[in-house]
Amino acid sequence: MKQDILIIGGGVAGLSAAAHLAPHATITLLEAESATGYHTSGRSAALFEEHYGQVSTIALNRASRSFLETQDGGFLSPRGFMLVGMEGQDKAFDDDMAVMNLDEITADQACSIIPVLNHDVITRYGHATGAQDIDTDRLMQSYTKIMRSHGGQIITNARVESMSRTDDRWQVIAGGNSYTADVVINAAGAWASQIARMAGAQDICIQPYRRSVARIPAPLGLDVSGWPILFGPGETWYAKPDAGALIISPADEDPVEPHDAWAEDITLAEGIASYQEVVTEDVTRVTSNWAGLRSFAPDRNLVLGFDSLAPGFFWCAGQGGYGMQSSPATGQLVADLIIGHPPEIDAEIISRISPARFD
Repeated sequence: MKQDILIIGGGVAGLSAAAHLAPHATITLLEAESATGYHTSGRSAALFEEHYGQVSTIALNRASRSFLETQDGGFLSPRGFMLVGMEGQDKAFDDDMAVMNLDEITADQACSIIPVLNHDVITRYGHATGAQDIDTDRLMQSYTKIMRSHGGQIITNARVESMSRTDDRWQVIAGGNSYTADVVINAAGAWASQIARMAGAQDICIQPYRRSVARIPAPLGLDVSGWPILFGPGETWYAKPDAGALIISPADEDPVEPHDAWAEDITLAEGIASYQEVVTEDVTRVTSNWAGLRSFAPDRNLVLGFDSLAPGFFWCAGQGGYGMQSSPATGQLVADLIIGHPPEIDAEIISRISPARFD
């Protein structure tokens, strides 16, 4: 008999778990907002960079590549990655070069890729071609399609109001309606700690951090579609082509309460100033801006596994800024651990992300 599984959260974490579990269980996904992917997942920078994140995250990234390349015709397209450093930034630059597996290139080589770079202030350049864009909308649609093809359902406008456990089953009140399940998956993103407290689960602090983005016109009206994403050492800022324009972020990490995030002008100005310093063309106009929440556990590893205090309560949280690119392997691991299949992910990696590490 199939388990009844209730997933709280309709971002990429919840959708990927739903897609991988749906062939084996009866799935109901509850989303507090009027549509899935409303908060962080809908505001992702949409980059696949295999070497990005903690050791455990990198393992999940690598295990996700095949799905992202082949499922539904693939979700990846070439982007590339460039790191630029100025005087006094050598330590951070060298650290990023090693972690991201970049090749150092010359100023002339960099200029042939991004012609507006300011070589009077940039002293070093790192480059790699492996980074790719993720079509996040198609990816989440694919997860939804897989889930629904196996009878799963999505309930929107269903904010969780209370949770209790009776006779080995969960009862969840959400959006004024009652739902029961054998297993509840906490995929609530920035709200994961709130959901855990309702369930009487472990007190794991999933802290949301605001990340802000501004969109500017392409400099000089150039075709920027082939430019790589451009980073400052230590991820102090980045600029990325997007729909014929550039998006710029100060890579801010301001701790905040869970909410529908917005960008502050002074924070955007800091990011634009960092970008402005390394290019020859002035930024004269911002066409739009937004912010999302990147949520981390205290050690910045994902939290994925059954809770030690609340039976049948499963964590799928703390993805930070890596949730989109690691979602195929994360969703598969969720399914393996709940259904009881042998995971493909190494046991050491599983222990690094298990909630048991906080016992």
